[in-house]
Amino acid sequence: MTKIREIYKCEICGNIVEVLHAGIGELVCCGQPMKHMEEKTEDSSVEKHIPFVEKAEDSIRVKVGQNQDHPMEEKHYIEWIQVIADGISHRKFLKPGDKPEAEFNIKADKIEAREYCNVHGLWKS
Repeated sequence: MTKIREIYKCEICGNIVEVLHAGIGELVCCGQPMKHMEEKTEDSSVEKHIPFVEKAEDSIRVKVGQNQDHPMEEKHYIEWIQVIADGISHRKFLKPGDKPEAEFNIKADKIEAREYCNVHGLWKS
């Protein structure tokens, strides 16, 4: 059974999907079940993967790497940063060479942030 906002990845082709409508079926890609990506919240290199949220008056900034920026190299980088603000999802896609951060021009009381590292998977604040 899938749940809303869960992330799944095909281990064959690399497709990644987010569940928009929960259901009882199994997600399949390339003829095989997709892998559910667990949201990690702790790590020995926590400063490199946990998304840190900074609230300003009219915006929300998310940075990956509190004391040290996460690498943004061709083989190891943050693919996207997502903010769920008062139940509404916002996402910014990144590419190698970008800064591992995103700014969203929104106001919200309840904020969750997560990011996807192409090597180490899904991380949540």
